[in-house]
Amino acid sequence: MGNIKNMMERADILLEALPYIKRFYNKTIVIKYGGNAMVDDELKDRFAQDIVMMKYIGINPVIVHGGGPQIGTLLKKLGKESKFIQGMRVTDEETMNIVEMVLVGTVNKEIVGLINRHGGNAVGLSGKDGNLIRAEKYYLSEEKVKNTPPEIIDIGLVGKVKSINSQLIITLTQNNSIPVIAPTGIGDNGETYNINADIVAGEVAAALQAEKLLLLTDVPGVLGKNKKLINTMTNKEALKLIDNGTVEGGMFPKIKCCLKALKGGVKKAHIIDGRLKHAVLLEVFTDKGIGTEIVL
Repeated sequence: MGNIKNMMERADILLEALPYIKRFYNKTIVIKYGGNAMVDDELKDRFAQDIVMMKYIGINPVIVHGGGPQIGTLLKKLGKESKFIQGMRVTDEETMNIVEMVLVGTVNKEIVGLINRHGGNAVGLSGKDGNLIRAEKYYLSEEKVKNTPPEIIDIGLVGKVKSINSQLIITLTQNNSIPVIAPTGIGDNGETYNINADIVAGEVAAALQAEKLLLLTDVPGVLGKNKKLINTMTNKEALKLIDNGTVEGGMFPKIKCCLKALKGGVKKAHIIDGRLKHAVLLEVFTDKGIGTEIVL
């Protein structure tokens, strides 16, 4: 009797997912993959399973991955100090070579291999492939003295997105492939730029007019002043949380990235806890979901 009850409960779970499978069939979901989900072996395995399942039921997942900890580890081994200004890695030419080697040559290939091992057909890409990510130099600005022009700070080969070759991604998804994108871009003179993975994910989602943008993080989602999880919030509510200082630190650029993606045509953005097993499936295919949903 117990086995029958367990089987019935599993059937209920599948039925709960049915409306979402129908709603997202043939739709594109962009997932920024980062944080602990990228370094814990079990979580890496579960993530790959989630992505393969999405593809098999007719959804088009597109992955953009980070790799900050892996870059930092290799730089340390090579005796090169990691320097950050306003949360952005200062990237000279030597550091850029290491960044590209780690992101494109190691992390990207590991994700591709893991997905393929679980039955998917993943294809690894960098910004240089097919001019996927055209980029230009990004400068930081800092107001040293109030009511004076800000100081412009050069942080090296750090870029911002000029354009995304969305047709390349669409062609891959139509051919039953799963694009896995490393966040490097190419400049007008062939130079390589290091770009924040959250920003790339938002730009890719907007270029594809994606149904959803999911950002995997190491926190439950966006927390209010009472430190409780905010399940859903609008563009206006998000801006208010930024203005009153509730949102700060690493969450600030993530929310800004989500808001820009929404304005670019993405239907919904989600900031979710990648430390949970099957976080992607829990967000996409359940009534309650997890993390924070942001809408216009």
